[in-house]
Amino acid sequence: MLPADHAAAFALAALALIVIPGPSVLFVIGRSLSLGRMGGFLSVLGNALGMVPAIVAVSVGIGALVSRSLVVLLIVKLVGAVYLVFLGVQAIRHRHDHVGADVGQSATRPTSARLVLEGFVVGVTNPKTIVFFVAVLPQFVSHESGGVPLQLALLGGIFFVIALACDSVWALAAGTARQWFARDPRRLARAGAGGGVMMIGLGGALAVTGSKQ
Repeated sequence: MLPADHAAAFALAALALIVIPGPSVLFVIGRSLSLGRMGGFLSVLGNALGMVPAIVAVSVGIGALVSRSLVVLLIVKLVGAVYLVFLGVQAIRHRHDHVGADVGQSATRPTSARLVLEGFVVGVTNPKTIVFFVAVLPQFVSHESGGVPLQLALLGGIFFVIALACDSVWALAAGTARQWFARDPRRLARAGAGGGVMMIGLGGALAVTGSKQ
């Protein structure tokens, strides 16, 4: 079983890492500016759920093998980057679609399932997640306590909960800022386009940068 002191130490380390704005934060802010608070929260949920396959892979030992394959990591990174650019372009193209809903008129909005799925794809195609888990999680495992796979899964679960909570705060902040933009339909459309530009920039940056978290 995972010792309490190991869990606490990892929670502090995870919190210190998560609160520093990175790709996940920029993604959440961009989505919240484009889709509002609910869209941001659902994107946060999907993005966090995208960590689950990485947590499972690391727990059963597959993560270490994947992290050593530069080709696999490169493919995953490029797929994630292209998908982010696609979401950004979609946000710009449909920047006027959500204006009516914010000012009291009818408007076509993505379904909750779609928003969660899109966030999941972004999360699961982030190779930095599995590299981080492979490099950091084992350092907080107590081999004397036994049940190493379970300990790794618990550490991953701690990271999941902290990331979900912190990213939700960013979604709330950006979504609340969008409410101010909603007072002016043109200003709201520009906010949506700005969120799209942010996601396109993030996708481009991820495609050309290394493994900085």
